[in-house]
Amino acid sequence: MDYVTLGNTGLQVSRICLGCMSYGEPARGNQPWSLDRDSARPFFRQALDAGINFFDTANVYSAGSSEEITGETLLSMVARDEVVIATKVNGRMRPGPNGQGLSRKAILSEIDNSLRRLGTDYVDLYQIHRWDYETPIEETLEALHDLVKSGKVRYIGASSMHAWQFAQALYLADLNGWTRFVSMQNYYNLLYREEEREMLPLCSDQGVGVIPWSPLARGRLTRPWDTSTARSENDEFGRSLYGEEDRRVVEAVLEVAAQRATTPAQIALAWVLANPAVTSPIVGATRPEHLDDAVAATLLRLDDAEIATLEASYRPHAVVGFR
Repeated sequence: MDYVTLGNTGLQVSRICLGCMSYGEPARGNQPWSLDRDSARPFFRQALDAGINFFDTANVYSAGSSEEITGETLLSMVARDEVVIATKVNGRMRPGPNGQGLSRKAILSEIDNSLRRLGTDYVDLYQIHRWDYETPIEETLEALHDLVKSGKVRYIGASSMHAWQFAQALYLADLNGWTRFVSMQNYYNLLYREEEREMLPLCSDQGVGVIPWSPLARGRLTRPWDTSTARSENDEFGRSLYGEEDRRVVEAVLEVAAQRATTPAQIALAWVLANPAVTSPIVGATRPEHLDDAVAATLLRLDDAEIATLEASYRPHAVVGFR
């Protein structure tokens, strides 16, 4: 496993990040396809054995049980300082006022809840899950800065938003001497390349690490177009992301994979990793081969002709994933 620094920091992360959204008690939250504690455990062991040191979750995943499983399982296997644990804040965690968002009150409350569930004194990377349109970004940035200075958070990151919003946040942090975002967790894969227009160039220019979510398009890039899975059948949001115009891109992935005698997942992930702006794609795993493919993709180099084949059928998409 190769390791790279996350943006303009000294923090070294593996080229693959294990996404822990798939791990959580199925009875909690709205993810009936998630794996419970015992079923999730082997994937953490497999990831660590493969050299993965980067793990991403969120307070809202499975109503907090993803954080519980991630922290308990990882810290039973490895020393805390040997792994990079990332989590996120913004989603609704309880009904009523102040039960979600990025106000100072919400952030200071939710970091303590996340630390308790994770069973750790600090989070390596604390990310705003989405932009909060009801809270001034200055309030959010100062609260996050105070978390870093308190020692509860090592670095801060952001997730899917407009490039102008991210540019504003970076500018205001510099202007006020607050801690800067070091990473952007955005939606990017062969079926959705709209981030190439503004966000990826902005991140490259500003020295921000990019850790894309859903680099395999919720599995659509790993199988024939008409094949479904248990998750896809219960994933309303996922069904809204892709349309018939994406079929040809999936067929191109299958074509290149057949020529290379490898899996579509490796091809699709190798394409994401080939972008110099990308630091560490976030990959979910509910079967051992998911992690095997992810690790193998870090060693796969696509040539120009293969990349042209994969990109030829792309059609522009409406911007999604910001809310």
